[in-house]
Amino acid sequence: MTNFNLHCSINNYLHLPLTIPKQVKATVSFVTQALLYAALGDHVNSLKRQVREPAFLCGVAFTKDRRRIFQLRLQYNSRARSKWQKPPTSRDIPPVTLTTIPPVEPLVFKNYLSQIGPLFDTLQRMKLEYENRGTQSFRQDTATDKHEEFAPREKSKIGVSKRGQLAPTPLSTIPSVYFDENFRLEDPRTFDVVSEHAEVVRQPLSTIGNRNNDTDGIVANGDPHPARKALTTDAILQEKLSWYMDTVEIHLIYSISKASTSFFAALGSLRELQTEVSHSVTKIQKLREDLVHLDNAMIEHGFEIIRVKRRQDNLRKLGEAIMQHQCVLRGVSHCEELVDSGKLETAIQHISYVEQLVSGTLDPKIGSELCWFLPNSFTRLIDLRQLHVLEDPLQNIGQLRLRIWKGYEARLLHVLLCDLRQHVSSIPPRDTLSRWTDISKRTHSSLSTPAPMTTAEKLREELVPVLQGLGQSQYLAAASTTFREAVIREMKSLIRRHLPSSTDDDNESMVSASTLTSGRRPSQQERLSILSRNLRALSPEDAHVFFVKVYCRVGEALRRLSVQIKVLLDITSGIKKSPSNVLTSSLSERCNLQEDMTQTLDMSSLLVQAVDKVESEMTKVLRVRTEQTVRLGPTEFLRYFTLNRLFINECEAISGHSGTALRGVVNKQIHDFIPLLHEVEKQKLAQKMETERWEPVNFKPQDALILERVVQSMTTDSSVWLSYTDVTTAALETGERNLQTNYEGSSNTAKQNKKDPALAVIDEEKFMLVDSAAFALRGIEQYLILLASIPSMANEISMALLDYLTLYNSRTQELILGAGARTTAGLTNINTKHLSLTSQSLSFFITLIPYLRESIRRRPSIVTSGLAEYDQLKRLFQDHRSSIHHKLISIMSFRATLYIREMEKIKWDDEDEIQRSVSPHMETLTKEALTLQRVLSKYLPGSSMSMIIGQVFESYREQWGKAFEDAVIRTETGKSRLLRDAELLQAKLDKIDGAEELGTRMIDIVRAKQISSQPVSRNAPSSGDIPDESNSPSIVT
Repeated sequence: MTNFNLHCSINNYLHLPLTIPKQVKATVSFVTQALLYAALGDHVNSLKRQVREPAFLCGVAFTKDRRRIFQLRLQYNSRARSKWQKPPTSRDIPPVTLTTIPPVEPLVFKNYLSQIGPLFDTLQRMKLEYENRGTQSFRQDTATDKHEEFAPREKSKIGVSKRGQLAPTPLSTIPSVYFDENFRLEDPRTFDVVSEHAEVVRQPLSTIGNRNNDTDGIVANGDPHPARKALTTDAILQEKLSWYMDTVEIHLIYSISKASTSFFAALGSLRELQTEVSHSVTKIQKLREDLVHLDNAMIEHGFEIIRVKRRQDNLRKLGEAIMQHQCVLRGVSHCEELVDSGKLETAIQHISYVEQLVSGTLDPKIGSELCWFLPNSFTRLIDLRQLHVLEDPLQNIGQLRLRIWKGYEARLLHVLLCDLRQHVSSIPPRDTLSRWTDISKRTHSSLSTPAPMTTAEKLREELVPVLQGLGQSQYLAAASTTFREAVIREMKSLIRRHLPSSTDDDNESMVSASTLTSGRRPSQQERLSILSRNLRALSPEDAHVFFVKVYCRVGEALRRLSVQIKVLLDITSGIKKSPSNVLTSSLSERCNLQEDMTQTLDMSSLLVQAVDKVESEMTKVLRVRTEQTVRLGPTEFLRYFTLNRLFINECEAISGHSGTALRGVVNKQIHDFIPLLHEVEKQKLAQKMETERWEPVNFKPQDALILERVVQSMTTDSSVWLSYTDVTTAALETGERNLQTNYEGSSNTAKQNKKDPALAVIDEEKFMLVDSAAFALRGIEQYLILLASIPSMANEISMALLDYLTLYNSRTQELILGAGARTTAGLTNINTKHLSLTSQSLSFFITLIPYLRESIRRRPSIVTSGLAEYDQLKRLFQDHRSSIHHKLISIMSFRATLYIREMEKIKWDDEDEIQRSVSPHMETLTKEALTLQRVLSKYLPGSSMSMIIGQVFESYREQWGKAFEDAVIRTETGKSRLLRDAELLQAKLDKIDGAEELGTRMIDIVRAKQISSQPVSRNAPSSGDIPDESNSPSIVT
């Protein structure tokens, strides 16, 4: 049903009772109206929504206004109007006052809907039951859009309308504007549509002609328009409105009549429910009366009996509590006697019993055995901790626990410190160093079970009763704190015990200055100053002894401390939970287990604290001796570095904590040591080269072993080098002897056998070296030993080694090619032998450099870009060797140029010259060539000698070929004279490998010459064309 239909129907239902049957009107109320709406199904549901909307209220108001207008219309129409009667004006029509519709919020109906909800549910159930019995119900379809048509209703079999069997007028005859959800009569547009464009009052016409024209529906200008009728005089419109309302009323009555059966059935059910509720209320009142009777008759009497029994029980508990209090006082006195007599174990156990007695938690089984303070073991115990009278006894118990803790604490420190000191004194430093070395080599020691483990069982037996007593006294945390402080003091004492004296009374003493002679006691700053001075004054041997003792003692102490902590943790984890102090609060009882766990963790951190303290003290000592340390020799420094490295590794293995401070000081000293050592090695090499006589030396067996180790370092480090990192006594002595042998120079190299000297061999390639080259080889080994011992400094050591080899190359070039050896070594000149030996030394290092490069490359910390420097250094050596070879060739070429100048001065046809067998310069030339060949073959390998000889004789062929061609001869005797010089070259030089028949070619040139009758100009080089070779090496052997 549409909105307007509902509006009009409800309005007539509420305000026009004549259209409703009497039986319905008698039962209409505010609640039954809602039930009636619910019985109408979907129509009434829509009605409930529209009642809350302003459109419904506007419809009601419109109905009231319609009545008044309708009454006025009837009065007006009933009057007989004459033909000449004037139409009424606005003054003649009484004003119509519109009803003011107050706005209503939807929440106002909330309580109302909640009240009728249960009734509506009951009505629905009854409706369903009625339908199951075969009664048909109607369903009314509603239109969802304001422009949709209503479907015709089904005809009811039972008619209540006056029209009988005729169907009611359909709702589709009513205009759609009345069904609009937003129906507002006060809206001018809506009112205009409802009134069918009528005027409330017609306007008076100005003239009769205009009135006639209006009557005809034509305006003055002749334009047609619909005539607007007066609302008060429009009877047809008023009849339509009445018809619309009557149609809605008929439909509403028809619907109500269909739903009346279910409505009255719901009312009957409601009356039955009310009757049942009345019976229930009567029964509840009767039950309440019975309960009041029980309260008055029985319960109060029972309460009185309970109060009497409770009083008796309280009196009994009071007597038992008094007896319990007396037993507590007796037990406290007994515990004091036990503590005074030194029976700590018994005292702590009895104190626990007394505390359980105070709290009322003492086990009856235990109480039967403690007749000394609890005669009646079956006494029921209560908690007496809240009694003020027990404050003093409880304080006494706390004092007893404190005294027991002090006693157990002293026992604990005595057992642990004595065990620690005994272990440290029983392990000699040699065994400690051997164990550290074995660990560093990742090998298993051949020793038997370590001493700390063999004595752990004995230590356990001594610690168990002490720890149990501390746990029962509940002072385990405080005891562990005291033990931690004692351990730190013991570690400091181990270090200071071996320090030099901190007074001037005895600078040589190695004992700590625990006692002072009479006189003014020095201040702390003065003592530190004296101690620092005495530390710096220690010799390398004394300093080594000091570090060995301190590191070994402290290392063994830390090792034993780790065993003690493991034993302590093992014992505390295996001991059953000690009786807690029942006098503490409940919160403390709940936290006991957590405190025990925290204490265990604190004990584990003791190792870290001890190691940190030791490293902190040793860092100060190392810093004081930094200047002396960085100036140690290679052997002493390696020994010092290895000892510190082993100690740091031992500390890290024990505590799991990296000692950054101590490691940082040692690394800084290494950084300072390598440059200083490099400068010392460079100075030694420079001094050796300045005194070098450039004579071949016998390659010693120890030098051959060094060369073998250097070549081997390409793949692996020699065991001899690694022995320098072994701090055991035997290894140190071996390393010292090796280094001492390496540093010993050859003071008598001139007296060695020169006939058959031993040669250096690298991959079957032999080299004849001078003493400085062998010395440089020993210096190279020093760098490689450092590289093997301190691999973390590979980059710095590599750069130092490159600089060392570069120095050898540059100094050799200055001394040989620059002729500096004539000044430094007092040589007369630089001859072919010197050049050949220099070439051999350079070739030796050229061959050795790739092995050095590979030895450096396999170090983990090396930077790859630094390896290219070795390739550049090798090219530098090769260029130097090429310069020496070129120097030899240029010397021979220069000598040949001088001899050619002498040849150009000879007059071959003179009588004196014809009588001479050969020219002197030719004899000198052949002698020098033979000497060169002999020297090169002795000192240089065949390939180098062939290359040099080949280039020399190639120069000879060019120079002497031109000289023989330019020789002027006029007679046969002169030609014979020139031929004898050529034959000398053939006889002396053609037998040299690489000469390529120089003499034979000269003979062919002479024999091919023609005797000239005219003199020929000679193109002999001038003195300005001959290079100055005053400083050049000679050919003298």
